Amino acid sequence: MIDQLRQMAIFAKTIDHGSFRGAARELRLSPSVVSHHISQLEEHLGVALIYRSTRKLRLTREGQRLLHAVRKMLEAVEGELLELSVTAGEPSGELRLTMPSVLSQSHLINQIASFSMTYPRIRLSLDFSDIRKDLIDERFDIAIRMGLKKKRSASSRKLFQINRKVVASINYLAKQPKINEPKQLVDCDWLELSQLHSVPLSLRKSNSQKVTIKRAAHMYSNDALALYRLARADAGLAAVPEFLATEDVEAGLVEIVLPDWKLDPVDVYAEWPANAPKAGLIKLLIAELSGKRS
Repeated sequence: MIDQLRQMAIFAKTIDHGSFRGAARELRLSPSVVSHHISQLEEHLGVALIYRSTRKLRLTREGQRLLHAVRKMLEAVEGELLELSVTAGEPSGELRLTMPSVLSQSHLINQIASFSMTYPRIRLSLDFSDIRKDLIDERFDIAIRMGLKKKRSASSRKLFQINRKVVASINYLAKQPKINEPKQLVDCDWLELSQLHSVPLSLRKSNSQKVTIKRAAHMYSNDALALYRLARADAGLAAVPEFLATEDVEAGLVEIVLPDWKLDPVDVYAEWPANAPKAGLIKLLIAELSGKRS
């Protein structure tokens, strides 16, 4: 029975990665050993679980049934292990996170630091990048994403919202006609986040109707922090997270343009693999980041 349990875990890991090679890399086995374990499991059960080809793997109907059962089993086991470790006061393991670079300047860092101090035996690996990383292919446990109006799903959770402001340096604005209405923004020099270059800018004042403008940027960047620094260096206007500009606004170096007008906020949310156990280290960290730690 022990051999079959191991083989079932290897089977599930292989499907998660979509290849023997991917599963072998995580399990620190050779692809041939992974294939052998699955073949042994098929022989023991007397059914084919996976259709193999040179490019991909496809589950048989029996494979789909077994995968569902194995995932429930692994989820239950990991949940019990977590409960035992929490009871002992020492959850342990490793979590790999990826998130946009700009969040390194946000309060999220304080929450991660707090989590690390609370659970010192959990090792954290943090990847800050504005290149969107794939959870499965690059073996991340959690991805922190940013976006407008993220749809809910069973494997994601909204953490908080980020308010955005249109900002520019005092020097840049001194050379421009005073901006009193959103329509005047069209004629300004815009610095644009590459990921949002096709999204119109929408502003709303109190309960008034939303105003949407299409602006032509003269400079693009895939890094929101770099975009803000360009704006601070007199290169033009940029719509950026408000927290980036707070200190410079107080210092009189940067000004919020049309401060009475609000931009649509950006949602910050966490995603994890759909097959990840609901109870586990992922659950602990998500609770911390969403402010729901028990």
